[in-house]
Amino acid sequence: MLGTRWRILATSKNWDGRVAAAELIARGAGFRNLRDRVVELAEPQASHTVVDVGSGTGLLSLAFAERTKRVWAIDSSRAMGDYLRVKAASAGLGNIETVFASAVSLPLVDGIADVVVSNYCLHELRNAEKCRALEEARRVLKPGGRLVIGDMMFSLNPMRVRDRRVVAGKLRKIAARGLPGAWRLLKNGARLLSGRWEYPADAAWWKEALKDAGFERIRLEMLPHEGGIAIAETPAATIAETPAGEVSTPPSEARPSALRR
Repeated sequence: MLGTRWRILATSKNWDGRVAAAELIARGAGFRNLRDRVVELAEPQASHTVVDVGSGTGLLSLAFAERTKRVWAIDSSRAMGDYLRVKAASAGLGNIETVFASAVSLPLVDGIADVVVSNYCLHELRNAEKCRALEEARRVLKPGGRLVIGDMMFSLNPMRVRDRRVVAGKLRKIAARGLPGAWRLLKNGARLLSGRWEYPADAAWWKEALKDAGFERIRLEMLPHEGGIAIAETPAATIAETPAGEVSTPPSEARPSALRR
């Protein structure tokens, strides 16, 4: 079952002090498999500019930097950015720009990105903040640009079969750890009651939020664990929106799309 320890928005958690834990988790098979699927769905091209929202220690950023022209790695932890910067240098990658910023206010101009990606971070934001983050992603994407988000995608609604299965599985796994597991259950219960737990949203919420943010071709892949992947595109440019004398071919038509099946 996947977990994460890097986030976008500054919270009570000290992400600067969790770099080592984040890197260790990112090296696990589960996260690497998810990374590969996100990259596949994003369909990166050599000419692309990519924005990685919640870049952490670089699981996605490094993979995209090997395939595209430029990557803007956004994270609210300076220590995460510093770690990623050294990793990029050690890999000989000079096309990653690390940026200390929040998902709800990306310091980038409109329409700079061909692709925006994010991996296991937006569930740290309340729903209203998630919506703002989606609006920011929409703003920085070019017409016909693509958004791919991997994240927790479930709720605590016991009436929904998948949600009930996910929560029950988590509880069994934690309880199996004995006394340390019981202590963790107590801490998580206290965090939930105090409003300091994560804020995952289910598939229905993501579909509606992406639609409200102005995205099209929305598709969700639900994973065997608590996670899922949301894929969406911005509306393609019309001829009226292109510079005089040019005819635009929207990216969604210029490349094979996993969405058109």
